[in-house]
Amino acid sequence: PEGKRHGGPAESQGGPRPATQGGGGGGVVGLLRRLGRLEDSRRRAAELFRWLVAPVTPEEFLGRHWERAPLLVRRGDPGYYAGLFSTADFDTALRSGEVHFGTHLDVTSYSQGVRETHNPCGCALPAVVWDFYQNGCSLRLLSPQTFSPTVWHFLSILQEHFGSMAGANTYLTPPGTQGFAPHYDDIEAFVLQLEGKKHWRVYSPRTDAEVLPQFSSTNFTQAELGEPVLETVLEAGDLLYFPRGFIHQGDCLPDAHSLHITVSSYQKNSWGDLLEKLLPAALQMALEEDMEYRQGLPMDYLGYMGVANSDAVDARRTAFMEKVQRLIKKLVDYAPIDAAVDQRAKSFLHDCLPPVLMESEKARSVYGFPARWQDGGPCDVDILITEDTEVRLLQHGIVRLCNEEAGVMLYYTTENSRVYHKEEPKFLEIDPEHTESIEFLLSSYPNHVRVDTLPCETLEDKISLATLLFEKGILTTKKPLVQV
Repeated sequence: PEGKRHGGPAESQGGPRPATQGGGGGGVVGLLRRLGRLEDSRRRAAELFRWLVAPVTPEEFLGRHWERAPLLVRRGDPGYYAGLFSTADFDTALRSGEVHFGTHLDVTSYSQGVRETHNPCGCALPAVVWDFYQNGCSLRLLSPQTFSPTVWHFLSILQEHFGSMAGANTYLTPPGTQGFAPHYDDIEAFVLQLEGKKHWRVYSPRTDAEVLPQFSSTNFTQAELGEPVLETVLEAGDLLYFPRGFIHQGDCLPDAHSLHITVSSYQKNSWGDLLEKLLPAALQMALEEDMEYRQGLPMDYLGYMGVANSDAVDARRTAFMEKVQRLIKKLVDYAPIDAAVDQRAKSFLHDCLPPVLMESEKARSVYGFPARWQDGGPCDVDILITEDTEVRLLQHGIVRLCNEEAGVMLYYTTENSRVYHKEEPKFLEIDPEHTESIEFLLSSYPNHVRVDTLPCETLEDKISLATLLFEKGILTTKKPLVQV
C-alpha cells in the first residue's frame, strides 16, 4: 500500500547508520565537518540526505514514500540530531534582541477547536516570550537558519540535493498543549524531533483535488477528519515525513515538552509550475514565428461557441475545436524548454541560502584572502591569478547560466542573505565568448583546472575572467594565493 499515492505509512526501526554518522562523533556539527571533507558538493548533499532518512535508503524512500505516503523512523537514539538546534539555542536567539513577533516568531494556541495567534508588536524579549510559553502557548521560530549557523549549514547543503529551496521552522510546545489546528501544507515535510516527545496524527488527503496541492489548507475541525493513517509519539532522534496534502496535527503529552524542527522543500516545484513559465514563452514564440497564430478568429464564432452553445450540433463548432486543439499541439514545437528550466533555476538560486565555507575552502577563496590594514596602509591586497593558477567552482550548485534578452547572465548564490529574499538576485553579465569557459568550469567540477586551459581567446581574457569569478566568491584556488 505504501506505493500508492494514498498509501499507508511505513515504519522503520533503528538499523545501521550511514558512514557520515558513525565514527568521529560530534553530533550534527561533527557530521557537517566530515561532509566538508568531501570535495564534491553534490556528494555532500546526497550523503546528508542519506543520513536524514537512515536507516531507510534514499532509493527506498524515493520509490515508496516521496509524494506518496508518510514514513516514520524510530531510531531509539536521542542524540541523533544533537547540536542541530535546542531550547538553549532558542533562548540565545531571543537574547540577541533580533527576534520580532510576527516576522520571526509566532505565539500560538489551539484549544477546544479554536486556533489563535497571540503576537504582540515589536521585539520578542525573553521575559515576554517565556511568559507566553509558561501559560501554555506554542512558539514557532520562523527560518531558524537566520539565527543558527548550524541550521544554516545543514540547509545550505541539503538544498542542492533537492534542487529546490530547503527551509525550516522550529516549534517549541509546552507539556499538555497543542499549538496548531489540523491542516495540510504545500511542502514536503520532514519532522525532526529534537527534544522531548510529541503525539502526532496524520490523515490521507480527503479528495483527489487535495493530493499534492499547490497551496496550504485552512484549518480543519476534528469533525472534518476521518481516521488517521498514522498515529504515533515521536521521541528525540525520530523522524516523521509526510507529503504535501497529508493533513496533520501534533500535541504534547502531559509529562513532556516538545521541540522539533520541520525541514521543508518542493514548494511550487511541480510540472505545472514549470509549464506556467513555459507555455507563455512558447505562445509568444509561436506568435512571432507562425502566421497561423496571428490569423483572425472567424467573424461569427461568438454565435456558435461559448457555454450557451455547448450542446449544439454544428460543424462550425467541430472545426473550431479541432483548430484550437491543433494550435495547442503545435505549441510544443515552439516551447523553449531549456530556457524555461533556466528561469526556474534562476528563481531557485535567488531562494538559496549562501554556501557555508569550511576553513580549508575559506583559505582558498576571496573570503579568506588576507587583505588588511597594517602599519599605516593596506597589505596583501592584490589578487594575483596567473596562467598557472589552478581553480574550480566553490560548489557545483552556486551558479546558473541564463541566456536572456539583455545578454548572457551568470546568476550566483555566494552573496545571498540568510534572510529569505533580503537581497535582489545576484548576477554578472558575461561576454558571450566566455560562456564556453563557464560551461568548462561546471563540467570540470570538482577537479581543478589551470587558468590557461580556459577556452577564452587570449591569456588576458582567461586571467581576467578567473579574477572576476574569484572576487565574487564563485571560484576557489587549489592553493591559497597568499601564504599567511
